[in-house]
Amino acid sequence: MTHPFLDLAPLSAERFASIEDRVARLLGTAQDVVIMQGEALLPLEGAIRATAGPGTTALNVITGPYGRTFGDWLRDCGATVVDLTVPFHTAVTAEQVRQAFTEHPEIDFVSLVHAEAATGNTNPVAEIGPVVREHGALFYLDAVASVGAEPVLPDAWGVDLCVIGAQKAMGGPAGVSAVSVSERAWARMAANPGAPRRSYLSLLDWKERWLDGGRRALPHAPAQLEMLGLEACVARIEAEGPDAVMARHARAAAATRAGARALGGGLEPYVVEDAQAAPVATTLRVPSGTVAAELVARALTTDPALPLAAGGGALAREMVRVNHYGADATPGAVRGCLVALGATLAEEGLQVDPGAALRAAGESWRG
Repeated sequence: MTHPFLDLAPLSAERFASIEDRVARLLGTAQDVVIMQGEALLPLEGAIRATAGPGTTALNVITGPYGRTFGDWLRDCGATVVDLTVPFHTAVTAEQVRQAFTEHPEIDFVSLVHAEAATGNTNPVAEIGPVVREHGALFYLDAVASVGAEPVLPDAWGVDLCVIGAQKAMGGPAGVSAVSVSERAWARMAANPGAPRRSYLSLLDWKERWLDGGRRALPHAPAQLEMLGLEACVARIEAEGPDAVMARHARAAAATRAGARALGGGLEPYVVEDAQAAPVATTLRVPSGTVAAELVARALTTDPALPLAAGGGALAREMVRVNHYGADATPGAVRGCLVALGATLAEEGLQVDPGAALRAAGESWRG
């Protein structure tokens, strides 16, 4: 018996390289792009372990849970870590980064998450990049959630290691990811005796066995279905146009925030400033006395396909996430979430106005 997902011809090195080239064009980068055969945690961890070590002093910006993870990896590598933590309902500023360099001029590595889908904020990388480059530090960026939802421009921003994943705004598979690598980053890896070698985490293995060989022979069997999924979602973005895809995500975020404010019932945007809110997902603070995880569970009984989730960890009590990314960056998904949340809040005896919410969301979407 045949199946469209099985019995496929092997993925050639030439086709693998062509997918890398399309990802590079999406990022507007002339840097090397390596597509890793796993979820984005693979290059996120691999890039830190390749470039950080006992001689590293890292500025680790924490605007959500992933920043905490990066700090743990950096310390595990033996790096000295300076944590810059800001409230999760805000974004870090370039001035805060500049002040950190003033207080710790020895910083030579900066780790930052662009958009935190978990907390709903987005950081001004275009403003932060020049500050990092001015001080000569290596710049590591997690753009997994932001790519496809807002501009991600590693060359223009001076990013040395830019990690992306396909599973959010790109609308692709979770089992494949990519990282763009500057010449400075490759040099840092080559000089790092602790950089992973002969390891699934190793970027240097990919460089020596794939890039330096002219991308003619893959170092191991590729994750074929995931690679084809990545190729398909990049093709879809190319066909719609990256600017149109990003505009759709921005409208979804603005409409969700406008609708939530108009809905009432104590529901309000978790990220206070609109300019600091991520286009990939909108987080909402629930009213006092309401448990977000329970609210989401009841809302999903009306339509289990709605892109609703509770916050992770401690945030499960206070935060609802509207994951309007990829195929769900649509007016219908936004309306459906607002209606379901309004109905559930009304069941708790709270005063809501679903009609006002839908009108506000619609007006915002139309601009």
